[in-house]
Amino acid sequence: MAALDAGRTVAVIGSGAMGAGIAQVAAVAGYTVRLYDTRPEAVDKAIAGIAAALDKLVAKERMRAADCTAAIARLHAAATLADVADAGMVVEAIVEDLAAKRTLFAQLEDIVAGDCILATNTSSISVTAIAAGLRLPGRVAGMHFFNPVPLMALCEVVSGLATEAGVAQAVFDTAAAWGKSPVHARSTPGFIVNRLARPFYAEGWRLLSEQAADAATIDAVMREAGGFRMGPFELMDLIGHDVNFAVTQSVFNAYFGDPRFTPSVLQQEMVNAGFLGRKAGRGCYQYGDNGTAMAAAPAAVADGAGGRHAAAWVAAEAPQPKPEYVSYTIERGAAHAVGGAVVDALANRLRAAGIEIAQRKMPETIRHTGAHDDAPAFHCNGAAIYLTDGRSATQRARDNQHPDTVLFDLALDYGSARRVAVACADQCAPSAYNAVVGLLQAAGFIVTRLDDVPGMAVMRTVAMLANEAADAVNQGVCSAAAADTAMQKGVNYPRGPLAWADAIGIGQIVRVLANLAASYGEDRYRLSPLLRRRHASGGRFHD
Repeated sequence: MAALDAGRTVAVIGSGAMGAGIAQVAAVAGYTVRLYDTRPEAVDKAIAGIAAALDKLVAKERMRAADCTAAIARLHAAATLADVADAGMVVEAIVEDLAAKRTLFAQLEDIVAGDCILATNTSSISVTAIAAGLRLPGRVAGMHFFNPVPLMALCEVVSGLATEAGVAQAVFDTAAAWGKSPVHARSTPGFIVNRLARPFYAEGWRLLSEQAADAATIDAVMREAGGFRMGPFELMDLIGHDVNFAVTQSVFNAYFGDPRFTPSVLQQEMVNAGFLGRKAGRGCYQYGDNGTAMAAAPAAVADGAGGRHAAAWVAAEAPQPKPEYVSYTIERGAAHAVGGAVVDALANRLRAAGIEIAQRKMPETIRHTGAHDDAPAFHCNGAAIYLTDGRSATQRARDNQHPDTVLFDLALDYGSARRVAVACADQCAPSAYNAVVGLLQAAGFIVTRLDDVPGMAVMRTVAMLANEAADAVNQGVCSAAAADTAMQKGVNYPRGPLAWADAIGIGQIVRVLANLAASYGEDRYRLSPLLRRRHASGGRFHD
């Protein structure tokens, strides 16, 4: 099958935000649309809203007036379900309730033709379960758009056990014809995005619960070092903690209590308190009447400083003098393959800032023991500086018998990052730590200290995102390309998790996860078999 012929009618059932958005993109793409809702006034409101949205695009010169008029003319209200009898595709966007969806599709089977595709916009319900009991379950597929539909590029095309391959491909091609970036997925809990995104929130809550930093500081590190558009806490405030917590619970329960998806007790407390985020005026941040964050909420701040002005929310180290001596370890052997590209990128930032870096050969003690992975990336006034590998700085200092150990966190692009996070061993002398801070500040970074938690912030989050994506690929939920596209187009990640693993080095991801598992003793950090396999073969996820 190819995309639905533009001469066929698209019916959309449900005229809420999602249904109206789907109707808009289909009409703009040239399809006649029939919009149905059990409340006729809701359909009239939706069509008026679509017309107003398209008029705004014309006013901004982002759409031609003639195209706007034509698109609006293609929108029609359906007074009854029987009015969609001529549809070539029906997209359901009603309440997230299995019984309601089953009832609707059973009714539609008696109305539409046998070649009509039945698509569901469900974000969480099994497509297999929705189609069960129908005479033609093979024509049912998921067509999961993201809100707001006209702006978000992703569409997850979800196949249930009975979905015919041709039907899934027709839905995929139709979504592409509507200007979307579709990806194929198998009907499993969370599909792609809602499953793969769980570690982004879960590791944030773990960092907060272990007092690595307050919510505002963690958010700043994830944005300004990790390159994410929003940090986990500000994003959850936007989504709503009740909604986000419910999705996490749903995925956790659907996977029969897999510890990878364990909900956060802290977030449960937020929901119990009614601190649901922006819509409630308080979540991890407190909000003014216009929805602007006014302060970090005390519940999300380690030191309780909930009334501070925005400029004071985020922890940053005081200015320190530029150190007198910096060296860069060469001949790192295995270390160059494990995080070496990341270390080299930071070295380039230091050099670009005019910092002289002496080249230092690997110490003989390390060379002779074969422990190449523990050769420090840099030395600075006595401090050994390492890229985090999933161990705490304190543990790494003990393992290497070097008390003055300082770790730096991952950044998306050290050449342009505003901020970098660091952590130091409990044994580290203040003078050694301050020298590292001064070095990074001399390179133009805002330096934020995290408490000494394993894996720090960006690194552990990216490692867990890559691990979950690898498991989804390993389990046949989606391809590696689909996983990366989904996370970039669906939740605006700066890089797909598996492309990020390739860039960092799969060996580094494997090492971080192994050390996190050893540090916590939890199955939560178990390594995906596919990551282990790629590491063993020296392969990558993308060529």
